[in-house]
Amino acid sequence: MSVFDKAKAKAEELLGRAEQVYGESHGDAAATIDGEARRLEAEAEEERADRDRRDDDGLAGAGAH
Repeated sequence: MSVFDKAKAKAEELLGRAEQVYGESHGDAAATIDGEARRLEAEAEEERADRDRRDDDGLAGAGAH
């Protein structure tokens, strides 16, 4: 994941959190759910990129026996 992609995912996470908080504070269930979904999707994207980076150690197919 490039620096740009990581920054974009973090921005999406923060935007989702802001929308979630707005929904919670204004009693807007749709905004709360949409914000939570956006936040969780961005967090999953970051975790997936981190996992892909850790797994890519140049030893593809070399299992620990």
